[in-house]
Amino acid sequence: MDYKITDKVTWVGKIDWELRKFHGDEYSTKRGTSYNSYLIKDKKNVLIDTAWLPYDKEFVSNLKKEIDLKEIDYIVMNHNEVDHSGALIELMREIPNTPIYCTANGAKVLKGLYHEDWNFVTVKTGDTLDIGDSKLVFIEARMLHWPDTMFTYMTGDNILFSNDGFGQHFATENLYNNTVDQAELYQEALKYYTNILTPFSVLVKKKIEEILSFNYPLDMICPSHGVIWRDNPVQIVEKYLEWADNYQENQITLVYDTMWNGTRRMAETIAKGIKSVDDEVTVKLLNCAKTDKNDIMVEVFKSKAILIGSSTINKGILFSVAGNIEMIKGLGFKNKKAAGFGAYGWSGESVKIITEEIEKCGLKLVDEGIRELWNPDKDALERCFEYGKEFVEKIK
Repeated sequence: MDYKITDKVTWVGKIDWELRKFHGDEYSTKRGTSYNSYLIKDKKNVLIDTAWLPYDKEFVSNLKKEIDLKEIDYIVMNHNEVDHSGALIELMREIPNTPIYCTANGAKVLKGLYHEDWNFVTVKTGDTLDIGDSKLVFIEARMLHWPDTMFTYMTGDNILFSNDGFGQHFATENLYNNTVDQAELYQEALKYYTNILTPFSVLVKKKIEEILSFNYPLDMICPSHGVIWRDNPVQIVEKYLEWADNYQENQITLVYDTMWNGTRRMAETIAKGIKSVDDEVTVKLLNCAKTDKNDIMVEVFKSKAILIGSSTINKGILFSVAGNIEMIKGLGFKNKKAAGFGAYGWSGESVKIITEEIEKCGLKLVDEGIRELWNPDKDALERCFEYGKEFVEKIK
């Protein structure tokens, strides 16, 4: 397969079809991923980013097929998390004095990770590197999503090398956005934004507006995971602006776990109450002990309101519910309303705890929630149905 994406630029990364977990066990990668690295051959030769550590030798070996390593004039590291910088150790053994262009924070990260004092050249927004017919323009993108992150724009070919920005964990042999299943692509792009970039949405919006103000022509966006945006690359920029703006759809999601199905029956009945008065709203029920946590976060991100349910156990809430609340708290979702529900046997603290946690998450509390004793009977389920109906009215 030809990995040449322009006359000057060649994709030299690694497609990882087998990856199923990322960031330790924090992010599920059901469709694998890619570690995109790019080689620019102009009057000067530049390598942009590398690959993850397990593929360091393979990466360097394949790179040698494209270029004599000693002919690489510069290395640009847009972001230095191990999935992008892992192959540097192996590469720098062969070309130890090659200048590495990165932000000041980038140099600190690389030194902290690898304890090597390489030939760092630190750059900031507006700095340029003349490589011949083209120039590289550096744009700091602090906290998108690490303190060291930057983008690199290549004049002439009009390419934005955006590292984690606009990426997806999505393995494909078809490099470009218009050559893959669009539903899969956007599902993975939204999942990536939700779980990685949501906490920085304000910064995302500001950075995109800043880049747009430069009026750079844009023919391609080359991220470091997933597809290259070649066909109408602005489409993903527009999506990011939409997602960064307190995003919500007409959806209510019930996230719950249950011990003996009492809380599950409550969830199902509340959902029926919601639908009885609003047939237009999308309602989803997700048992968080059985559903991928990152997929749950996507549904929370899409929702205008959520209901969190748990049985009471040991005067607390169930483990899976607590973990998902912690993720919601960390991601800092905006423009969403919430309440709690749950079944209990004797002490019944779960709904009170959920209510307190909802406020800590920065969500707007709708009410004090609903709880029912033991296995909900007909009267209890009727109360749940009515609660669902009232919930719809309260979130208008």
